[in-house]
Amino acid sequence: MNAKQMMVERLQRGETILGYREGGNSMTPIIKHRQAVDIYPLPDNRPVVGDVVFCKVHGKYFMHLVKAVDGNRVQIGNNHGHINGWTTRDKVYGIVAVPYTME
Repeated sequence: MNAKQMMVERLQRGETILGYREGGNSMTPIIKHRQAVDIYPLPDNRPVVGDVVFCKVHGKYFMHLVKAVDGNRVQIGNNHGHINGWTTRDKVYGIVAVPYTME
């Protein structure tokens, strides 16, 4: 089992992931490359459009932005207009606490 699968198990048990860092620039300026974030188990009333979530799409785990919700389906993409695709709510594991920045 890899580290991201272990994160999923922890989130499904109701645990919070503290200080998670993911590489890449797809979520800038909301989340910068390797910026530490906390991920909380997904509440029952989430996700909603605009949430940043930890999810699995096309076999890969990552953080992305919720672009649309249609029943049990969730469309995710990056913060630059790209759509990654649809997944089901059961593959959205956590909600990311977006860091507060003073700019």
